[in-house]
Amino acid sequence: MMVDALGRTLDYLRLSLTDRCNLRCVYCMPEGGLVSKSHTAILRLEEKLRLCKILCELGIRRVKLTGGEPLLQKNLDYFLRELKKTPFLEQITLTSNGLLLGDFLTSLGPEAPSLIAAINISLNSTDAELYAKMARREALSQALAGAHLAKSLNIPVKLNCVPLRGYNEATLADLAQLAESQFEAVRFIELMPMGLAAHLEGLPMAEILELLEKRFGPLVEDNSKLGNGPAVYYKIAGFKGKIGFISAMSHGFCSSCNRLRLSSDGFLKACLASDQGLDLKSPLRSGASDQELKAAIEGLAASKPMAHAFVGSDNQSLENSPQPYRGPLGMYRIGG
Repeated sequence: MMVDALGRTLDYLRLSLTDRCNLRCVYCMPEGGLVSKSHTAILRLEEKLRLCKILCELGIRRVKLTGGEPLLQKNLDYFLRELKKTPFLEQITLTSNGLLLGDFLTSLGPEAPSLIAAINISLNSTDAELYAKMARREALSQALAGAHLAKSLNIPVKLNCVPLRGYNEATLADLAQLAESQFEAVRFIELMPMGLAAHLEGLPMAEILELLEKRFGPLVEDNSKLGNGPAVYYKIAGFKGKIGFISAMSHGFCSSCNRLRLSSDGFLKACLASDQGLDLKSPLRSGASDQELKAAIEGLAASKPMAHAFVGSDNQSLENSPQPYRGPLGMYRIGG
């Protein structure tokens, strides 16, 4: 078991398979895309599997596959099957934009529900024009088709939305309506000032709650837990699914953070909003033993920051945090 200096148990890994994406969301990806990294700059699948094995031996029990868009990873079916064999690993989940999800799940066949325990799908509006404005692609129907296929296979689906002022605030209630009978949850994620997002304005949880209550009436907090993340959930009368909020800016949850993040090029981070981290690719390729890698990882885990230091957060636990962070890295670099 990995426990940091503040007593937090670290048992959840977000693994970014690639920083490439087939969307260009305004808060995440440059409109012109990225300069492709060389193959040697990215961890090979076998290297990712080795690091996952080491991390699970240290205490990781759940792995979220992210990107960029993880379904752009070649031989992902092979990787999933091999990762599933990892000792001590209890669950694999996936975050995707949904565009390639239908074909991928079809290719997995009957194995899909046993390989992927749950899927989060990024969906910022049910209005095709607004979706395209934010994603810079006309792909709403593809994303929804992937979500519905996953649901039909009995894979739990949560929809993730980033509310942006001047973009999708008028359609948030329409999106929330999808939790009435179609999906396990619709979740609203407060914008964090990283990369391109630093120049945009998000909506705080309180404002979104007010918008939803105007349409649906009172939202009642639900203390049950869905998945591995920090979302707080609410119930709406008559809804089968739930409404979730991930509110790092207005309601920080750093005191219970249980995660590490591994980038596609082998950089392990203990905090999304910290410049600190550990290069695992270099020692991995220089012949480091598992024990040497474990010792380095445990050192990083022990020094996990008390809290993030995003500009604009009113989380009182940040009083003693380091200098405010407005790092240049976009979410696609570190797994969102």
